[in-house]
Amino acid sequence: MKTLIGGAVAVLLGIIGIAIWFGAFLQLLAGALPPVLLLGGGLALYLGFDELKDSWKKDEGVEAPAADDKDRIEELEKELADLKK
Repeated sequence: MKTLIGGAVAVLLGIIGIAIWFGAFLQLLAGALPPVLLLGGGLALYLGFDELKDSWKKDEGVEAPAADDKDRIEELEKELADLKK
């Protein structure tokens, strides 16, 4: 119950503070918005580039099996089936 009352008082004081110092609030918002956008955009670029590098690594590591490999795979599958019996 104390938390509810404390939260209500904080919201009320916040609304009164924004109403009284609305110009200062807008100035603070205008000053804080560009750095937030810069940091958020930089983080998005970093994560996107990291994901792109991971997809490049996956593409480089996977090769289609050659015809000889396919025959060898079939032989091993037959041996495995025989061993399971």
